[in-house]
Amino acid sequence: IAGLVLLGFARTYYLKSLFGAPALPLLLHVHGIVMTLWFGLFIVQVALVNSRRVDLHRRLGTAGLLLGTLAVILSALVSFGLARQELLTRPSSRLPALLLGLQLFAVLGVFVILMMLGYRYRRRPDVHKRLMTMGMLCVLGPALTRLPFLPNHDIGVTIAFNVGLILAVVLADAFLCRRLHPAFAGSASLVIGSMFAIAQFAQTDFWVEWVRRALL
Repeated sequence: IAGLVLLGFARTYYLKSLFGAPALPLLLHVHGIVMTLWFGLFIVQVALVNSRRVDLHRRLGTAGLLLGTLAVILSALVSFGLARQELLTRPSSRLPALLLGLQLFAVLGVFVILMMLGYRYRRRPDVHKRLMTMGMLCVLGPALTRLPFLPNHDIGVTIAFNVGLILAVVLADAFLCRRLHPAFAGSASLVIGSMFAIAQFAQTDFWVEWVRRALL
């Protein structure tokens, strides 16, 4: 997960000086820092459990709720800003409405649900770790759409690649554990189902018109 994020945002954020990318506004820098800390926290939490420091893992997880909340707020603000910028450039385009709908509902909305459930089941390690893992997989879209080996900003390809990653993780877990865990079955169905459901909704005339009126 961390490798995909680093690779996806290398040219526009992490190594942008090497690629001659333009300067970024302050909001995007703050957003990038917070999201980097969030993915870093995920790595640390996995390492703590692996080293049997569950006590520290739990204390850090509770504090991490604040970081997760900030990540959601900043991601929503950035999504609105990028959608508005795209609409100002191409007022007749339906793409900003589609991207905004996916980001707000299929990504951030589902992410919040999975994080809340993960916290609710923090005393059930088998459920907790799968919900948290699925939550991290569901927010990979922005990084995946910028991967150098995928068509740039091709929403269909990004969704297909994301779904493939999710299914690969779930199937690998089922193979290793000799059963499909209900937490993975339910969360994967939620993430994948939301992508396709919201993609359909976000292309309706109602949503496209609402986005235009709200942002312009």
